[in-house]
Amino acid sequence: MADLDLAEVIKSISPSVLNYTEWTQVGMALKEEGFPCSIWDDWSRADSRYKAGECDSKWNSFRGTDKPVRGGTIVAMAIEQGYIPPRLFSDDHELDWGDTIEDKIVDVDWIAPKETKIPDIKNWDPVAELIKYLETLFSSEDNVGYVTKSYGKDGGYFPSKGNYDRTAGELIDALGRCNGDICSVFGDFNDECGAWIRFNPLDGHGIKNDNVTEFRYALVESDSMEIGKQEAIIRELELPVAALVYSGGKSIHAIVKVDAKDYSEYRKRVDQLYSICRKNGLEIDPQNKNPSRLSRMPGVTRKGQPQHLLDTNIGKGSWAEWEEWYEKQTDDLPDPISLSDVWGNIPDLAPSLISGILRQGHKMLLAGPSKAGKSFLLIQLAIAIAEGRKWLDFKCEQGKVLYVNLELDGNSCMHRFNDVYEELGYPPEHTSNITLWNLRGKALPMDKLAPKLIRRALKERYIAVIIDPIYKVITGDENSADKMAEFFNHFDTICHELGAAVVYCHHHSKGSQGQKMAADRSSGSGVFARDPDALLDLIELHLTEEMARALDVPEGTTAWEIDATLREFTKPPSQHAVFRYPIHRMDKRGVLKDAETEGEWKASQAWKNKQDKGREKRSDNARIEREAHIQNVRDAIAAAKADGMLTTIKNILPYLSEYEDEEIKDASLRTWISRWKKNDEVRFEINKENNNQLEEIDF
Repeated sequence: MADLDLAEVIKSISPSVLNYTEWTQVGMALKEEGFPCSIWDDWSRADSRYKAGECDSKWNSFRGTDKPVRGGTIVAMAIEQGYIPPRLFSDDHELDWGDTIEDKIVDVDWIAPKETKIPDIKNWDPVAELIKYLETLFSSEDNVGYVTKSYGKDGGYFPSKGNYDRTAGELIDALGRCNGDICSVFGDFNDECGAWIRFNPLDGHGIKNDNVTEFRYALVESDSMEIGKQEAIIRELELPVAALVYSGGKSIHAIVKVDAKDYSEYRKRVDQLYSICRKNGLEIDPQNKNPSRLSRMPGVTRKGQPQHLLDTNIGKGSWAEWEEWYEKQTDDLPDPISLSDVWGNIPDLAPSLISGILRQGHKMLLAGPSKAGKSFLLIQLAIAIAEGRKWLDFKCEQGKVLYVNLELDGNSCMHRFNDVYEELGYPPEHTSNITLWNLRGKALPMDKLAPKLIRRALKERYIAVIIDPIYKVITGDENSADKMAEFFNHFDTICHELGAAVVYCHHHSKGSQGQKMAADRSSGSGVFARDPDALLDLIELHLTEEMARALDVPEGTTAWEIDATLREFTKPPSQHAVFRYPIHRMDKRGVLKDAETEGEWKASQAWKNKQDKGREKRSDNARIEREAHIQNVRDAIAAAKADGMLTTIKNILPYLSEYEDEEIKDASLRTWISRWKKNDEVRFEINKENNNQLEEIDF
């Protein structure tokens, strides 16, 4: 944390709003970063809970851990309470924690304190105030929890369990008949500490969170800044406040409408509410989160000061209305424009970065299967831009390139650039135009990486940022359209902030890609194809021996078709190249023009093999069937002879039919015999000299 003095940073944190664990983490972080205990002790004195000697005792118990708390924890706490690091927006800012600066609408250093109107006791109507408070927060049948009894401890006063079995309607009715004596309705209270009331309705059986029947309100309280500023920030934030109460002491209690349907939603909304308040300079007491929490009851006194109802129903009317309003106040979206305002003076298009393919400030995806040489192709692109050369067959504008290497060892990456330069034959005249950012093993999700990248690149005037590969920084499920749309928005932010094109690569989905359109081959959601302004897709071609000889490339070379899907330009013809380590070279002779894709070739080979196997099988089946017929004829002759029959065609047919699946006729048998003779397989002759008997001749 050499960039920041933590002793100064903690001055932006109010110890009174931290719980015990958070307070302890501050001490652990200070010790870990080499600061003395006195820094922690001096800072802790601003908290009413401070006890002399506690910091020293706790400090000595910090003996280190495998996962120490570091200075970034202190900075994160300070930022949550509105602190802005002094170099956060400077060009050379470089922090080592994942800071995210949220929008805010109140600058606490500039807002003027409001004059909080506290009535004179003599001109005060406490009964009317309390009735108005109850009517504002509760319906008549709601059970209300309240406390007037207190007990002393460690020099202070604390509320007892109190009452919770009376409805707002009963209390309001009793107040209307009390003749100004609130104590006759609620019981006597101690003026030293006042009285309390629970702002959410209860079930009449207890005072815990489980006894809360509706999660309507949350308490916003701050006692570490002046009253006037507290009220000014609450009003400036347009918080949907149902009741605003002066505590009679150092704070204002804002009973804020959160309108949660259950405890889970209540917690989320209170966390959001407190975060926004802190971000806008209101130092919130985090111990007030519980829905059953006590707040100050208006209409009683505390050390002679009125616990006073300042106002009701201020700010926005509901949580939903306020949430929508706040979002509108903090968005940084551009205003809509009328086309008529720019007609005749429409701004120029962004200049081309890759001629006919990609404009500066736009996005391009390079997609392809494993081992397509995508990283080498991106290195070629970086060099082409740096040197003002062609990439593949496309002219590139010359300028500075940031190459974000997420996959390779840093030294290996530099060697690849050297190898590509040498193979291309380019003199390295403008290597100063290429900046490598080697992040292997240190890659962050894109939502964290993008702001750090922008800060480092802002003053370098890059015209292209190449990110290789993006699977290392993807946030969320790549098959989710919502998550991927959110992911690619970070690329838009880089383009917008730097004015540079963003080029990135991604892999194909599994399986054959030959029959798919180029835009459908990338793995994951269809957003991968729809989001970029230019998509260049590589698919492997089957490189025959004849093609390899014509291109004069050695064994191991692969061939590729490159298809473009473009938003800003007319689709160019498919390009063809061969990849021979370490570069892709264009096929300028058209050798690969009619080449099949590797997938198509494999499919056709599989079909051919299947056909050949089918023919072989059919041939085998015919041979087996033929041999069976021949044997059946032999058996029929033998059977006729055994019965003392002459073996004429007519006489053996009944015997033959017994061996065959169906009755054999004279013509069929003569056809078989003729075919066997013709193929010189078996010769059966009709011996006319021996009563036309059928005989087998050995040859």
